[in-house]
Amino acid sequence: MKLFKRNMKIAFYMLLILLPMILVQINPSQAEDGKAVVYVAPVQDAVERGLESFIKRSVKTAEENNADYLVFELDTPGGLVDAAGNIAKIMRESEVPIIAYVTKHALSAGAYIALNADQIVMKPSTTMGAAGVIDSQGNAAGKKAESAWIATMEASAELNDRDPIYAKAMADPDVEIEELGVTKGEFLTLNATQAKKVGYAEAIVNNRNELLSYLEVPDAEIKEIEVSFAETIARYVTHPVVVPILLSIGSIGLVLELYSPGFGIPGAFGLGALLLFFFGHMIAGLAGWESLILFVLGIGLIIAEVFVPGGILGVGGIIAVLVGIVLAGGSLGNILLSILIALVATIIVSILFLKYFGYNGPLKKIILFDSTSNDRGYISNVTKSELIGLTGTTMTPLRPSGTAIIGDDRYDVVTEGSYIGINRPIKIIKTEGSRIIVREIKEVENQGGN
Repeated sequence: MKLFKRNMKIAFYMLLILLPMILVQINPSQAEDGKAVVYVAPVQDAVERGLESFIKRSVKTAEENNADYLVFELDTPGGLVDAAGNIAKIMRESEVPIIAYVTKHALSAGAYIALNADQIVMKPSTTMGAAGVIDSQGNAAGKKAESAWIATMEASAELNDRDPIYAKAMADPDVEIEELGVTKGEFLTLNATQAKKVGYAEAIVNNRNELLSYLEVPDAEIKEIEVSFAETIARYVTHPVVVPILLSIGSIGLVLELYSPGFGIPGAFGLGALLLFFFGHMIAGLAGWESLILFVLGIGLIIAEVFVPGGILGVGGIIAVLVGIVLAGGSLGNILLSILIALVATIIVSILFLKYFGYNGPLKKIILFDSTSNDRGYISNVTKSELIGLTGTTMTPLRPSGTAIIGDDRYDVVTEGSYIGINRPIKIIKTEGSRIIVREIKEVENQGGN
């Protein structure tokens, strides 16, 4: 019995030792019939931070399942340089061989992504290149940025022993390549045939089956990596054109809500646009909870300003909202430009709204809009126009102001500028607010002109 127990213990410990070795031998990328597995992920439309998040998930999925290859089907006009740089880093660190399969175009940042793949395969009649770096306004970037980008393109070409001159020509319009007919002033764009000729494409294939044959896994099981609904939203809302639109809708909606009573359509649209902005950037990995917390705190302070006027809460709320947006924006330059666009749009819409619809809602509690004009019954002093023409006597000398008795009352009066002595007859000739202007009555006037 003791011997049996001892043998069971030995078998148990041997199983614990051998189990990891057994698990390593079981390759999850292999199908039940022993076929290789190739993961395919679409890399389409603009290159932005949402795409970066999808690429990261695709590489992780392929690695976790020990895939034989990960194929990126490229069809992109380019996009953000910083996003392309992060994607390239993810690709270089991948444990799974990555194939850039150009199905239509791989331009600008798309060409840079292709150069960072282990191999480039192209369909006939596809193109790759035209990788000049431009700023957010669509103009050529500064010399410093251009130089850094050209160096990056050359380094990516050298990763797989490609001649860097062609990568440089894609990014530098001053490079001439006679054999390809590229003259000064234009960026190099290679078609599939040219790319294969200069070593920038390993093969030209018509479809996935030919691609698998080239990779020597003709019977491989293909597994599609689809863009999830959340990633689709993230890719859309992190697009450099969409970001300022969302921020404009958000700020305009919240500002207009201050002009209308209750929380209605403008506020709902504004808050929804801003929450969509944060949601997309969080899915893309650009924003953390701290940015969303700052935003919510800022909105709370702005709302509190309606009930506790003073300005401090409102200013603090605006600062918190802006900081939250900047932290979530990823690229500082792009997000600041987007905020500026949203600010200008909000000011213009607010002016037009106030002009045609006036002031309503909570804003009236923050700002005093009523004017104290005469036509609304507001006057700074009582005008004593009924005293004009009355006569009286000076109680004190008028130099030119003093006191006079008019009827049974005493008034502070002023002359037109001349001196009038005490106990002299006077006449009120004009009143201006509280001022009573008098003139001395001459003897000839007292005698009726005789």
